[in-house]
Amino acid sequence: MSTVTLAIPIDSLALPGVSPESLVSEARFMLALKLFEVGRLSSSKAGDLCGMGRVEFLFAAGRAGVPVLALDDDELSTEFDTNA
Repeated sequence: MSTVTLAIPIDSLALPGVSPESLVSEARFMLALKLFEVGRLSSSKAGDLCGMGRVEFLFAAGRAGVPVLALDDDELSTEFDTNA
């Protein structure tokens, strides 16, 4: 497996009482969330990136305010068509 290392000075991001491990976990989630939001990662791959399962990631994304389903107008109409 290939990896990418991102060097971030811990002093520039850390808040008092926040562990470096917690910061790393949050940063991985935020990166996965943004890449999922812009369509660069599937929900499964985003979950893998931040150490979550797909469903767990989708719930966390929803709680973070990121839509987990993108439907265009026609798809929305079909979805809510009561005559079908």
